[in-house]
Amino acid sequence: MVIKKISKSNGSVKVPGDKSISHRAVMLGSLADGITEITGFLKGADCLSTIDCFRKMGVDINVNGENVTVKGNGLKGLKKPQDMLYTGNSGTTTRLLCGILSAQDFDTSITGDASIQKRPMGRVTKPLSLMGAKIENEYCPLYITGTKLHGIDYKMPVASAQVKTAIILAGLYAEGETIVREIEKSRDHTELMLGAMGADIDVNGLDITVKTTKNLSAVNVDVPGDISSAAFFMVLGAVMPNSEITITNVGVNPTRTGIIDVLKDMGADITLENMRTSAGESVADITVRSSSLKGTTIGGDIIPRLIDELPVIAVAAVFADGETVIKDAQELKVKETNRIRAVVDEFTKCGIDITETDDGMIINGGKAIHGADFKTYGDHRMAMSLTVLAQLADGESTLDDSDCACVSYPTFFDDFYKLGE
Repeated sequence: MVIKKISKSNGSVKVPGDKSISHRAVMLGSLADGITEITGFLKGADCLSTIDCFRKMGVDINVNGENVTVKGNGLKGLKKPQDMLYTGNSGTTTRLLCGILSAQDFDTSITGDASIQKRPMGRVTKPLSLMGAKIENEYCPLYITGTKLHGIDYKMPVASAQVKTAIILAGLYAEGETIVREIEKSRDHTELMLGAMGADIDVNGLDITVKTTKNLSAVNVDVPGDISSAAFFMVLGAVMPNSEITITNVGVNPTRTGIIDVLKDMGADITLENMRTSAGESVADITVRSSSLKGTTIGGDIIPRLIDELPVIAVAAVFADGETVIKDAQELKVKETNRIRAVVDEFTKCGIDITETDDGMIINGGKAIHGADFKTYGDHRMAMSLTVLAQLADGESTLDDSDCACVSYPTFFDDFYKLGE
């Protein structure tokens, strides 16, 4: 696909619902007693994979546009699927299911697409095995023998919301008390939603304690816009001359707003308006205007708050004056692709001064760049980040796979080009 270029970007855009919250609303709604009404649901491929898996386990789920109704089966009401569960490209679905399925009274198996089959699952299966879980393999396909679990006191070796959530979900079923000790705060959508549903869960700083839970009560979930999807427009508005973009109804949970902090530190003109709270989640409209950016250093405890946004933050660094250092981001290596290597390889094609490091990259920005034939590696965030990058490159650029954006943002290109009209 030839990447169309726009000369300015003005107007407002409403991005799709938060992917993390959409996943969890379906999963926890399926385990709850009663009916969960979800509005603003993300109909991306990943979240549809979650729906498909729970339907195969006997849960009645109706999808009507962005509205989803889940008739919960209760914590112990899932049924043994007739076939292997297929999670597509969704690491969230795969890893979180491990926590739930380990405690069932039936056996299951899980696999995904070629990308998922290369992504490490040991980071989830190892702590679950300490709880008594029986999971064969560290890569998909996974074979899970349902069994009784017991609580553990587990210190997280890395900051990962997926690993944390898998342990918490297993802890709902486990005998005794399960404690997860984070080293850095990661996104807390699971804790917020479980608390609203009546789970016996307590959060004390970086420590989360969950006890055996008899039942969850269904709640309605209004999914805010995904800040990870809003990130592409935030960077576009900041780097493109004569631009002003407002992204409406965006979730600004403090565990997810690292990109706002970094862009402001780089000198971006960003304002948050119409702040409100919906189902425990903070929501706002975000306006970004053309800005003169400067390089910065990004690392430490902010990384879990912006891990998914780092590819497009790297785009901002290209158009910032001076050096930007991204460090402590080893987690990028185990995403849909090795995003450190992918960003460095593709940016280099444009003549960008970028160096790969073991835990991130160094970008010397503020220089002219040229277009290129880009490879996305089937990674939705790479496709969208490269589209933003191409806007200020001299000459033509192409994407080898634009369809992969559908994983998290099916209407991305339509929304993107409307802002240039």
